[in-house]
Amino acid sequence: MKYFYKFIYLALFVCTQFSGAFAEEIINFEGKNIILGKDIYIYEDKTESLSINDTPSMIFEESTSQTPNLKLNKSDFWIKFSIKNNSESENLLLAIDYPSLDKCDFYTRTENGYYKQSISDTLKFSERKYQHQSFVFDIKLPKDSTSTYYLKVNSSEQMILPLVLGTPKGIAEKLLVHDLIWGIWIGIVLVMIFYNLFLFISTKDKSYLYYVLYTAFISLTQTSLSGYTYRFIFNNSPHLYNKALIVFPGLAGICAVLFVSSFLSTKQRTPLLHKLFGIILFLYGTAILLRIFGYDIASYRMIDYAAISIAILIYVAAVKIARQGFRPARYFLFAWTMFLLGLILYSLRNLELVPDNLFTNYTMQIGIALEVALLSLALADRINILKKEKEESQAQALSIAKENERIIKEQNTILERRVNERTVELKEANEELTITLEDLKQTQSQLVAAEKMASLGQLTAGIAHEINNPINFVTSNISPLQRDVRMLIDTIDTYEELVYSDQNIEDKKKTIENYKEDLDYDYLKIEIDHLLKGINEGASRTAEIVKGLRIFSRVDEDDLKLASITEGMDSTLVIMNNLINASNIKVDKDYQDNIPQIECYPGKLNQVFLNIISNAIYAVNQTHKNDGNGIIRISVKAENDHVIIEMGDNGCGIDKNNITKVFDPFFTTKDVGEGTGLGMSIAYNTVKKHNGDIELFSEIGKGTLIKITLPLKQRSDPA
Repeated sequence: MKYFYKFIYLALFVCTQFSGAFAEEIINFEGKNIILGKDIYIYEDKTESLSINDTPSMIFEESTSQTPNLKLNKSDFWIKFSIKNNSESENLLLAIDYPSLDKCDFYTRTENGYYKQSISDTLKFSERKYQHQSFVFDIKLPKDSTSTYYLKVNSSEQMILPLVLGTPKGIAEKLLVHDLIWGIWIGIVLVMIFYNLFLFISTKDKSYLYYVLYTAFISLTQTSLSGYTYRFIFNNSPHLYNKALIVFPGLAGICAVLFVSSFLSTKQRTPLLHKLFGIILFLYGTAILLRIFGYDIASYRMIDYAAISIAILIYVAAVKIARQGFRPARYFLFAWTMFLLGLILYSLRNLELVPDNLFTNYTMQIGIALEVALLSLALADRINILKKEKEESQAQALSIAKENERIIKEQNTILERRVNERTVELKEANEELTITLEDLKQTQSQLVAAEKMASLGQLTAGIAHEINNPINFVTSNISPLQRDVRMLIDTIDTYEELVYSDQNIEDKKKTIENYKEDLDYDYLKIEIDHLLKGINEGASRTAEIVKGLRIFSRVDEDDLKLASITEGMDSTLVIMNNLINASNIKVDKDYQDNIPQIECYPGKLNQVFLNIISNAIYAVNQTHKNDGNGIIRISVKAENDHVIIEMGDNGCGIDKNNITKVFDPFFTTKDVGEGTGLGMSIAYNTVKKHNGDIELFSEIGKGTLIKITLPLKQRSDPA
């Protein structure tokens, strides 16, 4: 009995299956396009491993939707339907107007098995038989014949199957109407993009830029979902088209957030919602990255979450700001409502809650077109508001300006009276200041003259002493030389008398020898030669000093000229030689060979050298006081189109607190009466006049180093 029940149960199950199979409807094609949505049978292959040979074992379920929505799913879906051709044409076409599918395999039963047609979004567009973004398959079915067909589809995006069966002419007309409607829509959007781009260029308002970007990317999103970017832009790069299906919506969402934030000023008007926009930007950015790195389904879900969130947030923000009295927000709210209404109608059509017709097929595009147009009106209204506010502001400013003008006139009258009263006082004060200024100028001139006179005093004393020594040497040699010359003259006279005397030759020779012996003739020659050499040496030394003086005291101060730095330095040392020797100071010179001449005012630079060496002698005397250990080191070298002069000493040094004051006028570390404080200031100004640099390094007890850097050529006349 138990086996009998099992047999009955099995028989009923088999009969049920066969009854289901026999109940499958056959599509009667009469020659006009028909939608197959409710006449097909669907099987979900969750294993993604079944093939056409497994179809007999598949349990298909009847579709209840005119446009089946398979949602977002990783599974493969098998579609089964049977067609009886009652038309005169045996060549039919099956069109799937949903380009976002990844792959479709269409199987036709033949005598040898199944003939397979495959279309994939991984193929270049040119490899398709029918040059259209929709999936189009050939069906060859003789009149009054019936055949069963299988369709295998999968996609990483949402799968919607608008299946249409028709003749080649009927399908071509349907696709042409589809392209025509899309062409009109794209034309409208492009007009709005270029119009608002022109406004952005004219006004520099960022809201227009964000609006243009948002419109561009939302348009690219729709054209990508409809396959037009695959057909016309990424036709040779299907992998880029696959990425664009998420990248474009992501960028559209980001630009929408930026536009709303700028246009509605959400940061000031709704701070909390503005912060939530940051989360939306993060979601869109994450979706784009997921798509780029190959996580297709995750990116699609992330885009859905972001789109739902932004739709709600923007609507709430627009309502709140509109209630605050911001008029452009009302336009924006109306525009966003049109967009959402189009989106809702499109979704209701997919759910078969509204009829499937030409209008409901394009509600999304109609909503976007209305949104774009209304947002343009909102932007225009915003400009009008800004213009009105500007006019009111200008009118207010004009009123304030007139009031200010009246007040200014009154104040001018009062001020004029007060100015007249103060003019006399100012004139008197000005006269006093003029007198004081003249006194200061005279004092400054006197101080500079005093500094020059001090230098001149050093120069005069040095020159007098230096010239006195060789002159004394010459003078002391003149008297002995005169005596020796007189003796020579006497000798000549004696020789002349002997020549005319009557003595014989032998007597004359004897007389001459006796005279030479009395005169000490040999010593006389040596002495004369020695005296002449002494006079020559004194004269040469005097000439050298005069030459140094001539070099030192240049008179051509108004013109730049080429001069040798080492020659000027040596002439200064000649002038200072007396003071240096008197202080028992050693001068250590280190001149580089072949130093080029520089453009300069030689006399002014010599004055700089004189001031610095004079200060060095003073500093060394403070420490060494003629102990023979005082040293002044001077080096001159050429480097990179510049001449570098370094003058250092091992004197007392300068306190670090005073180093920055050394070049200030009237600053001195010398005792009262020993300096004017202008020497280093004059040196500093002279170096700067030559477009050079002067630096001072010093340490108490170790000495001071002054470094001067001068260009070989002056860029312009430093005077």
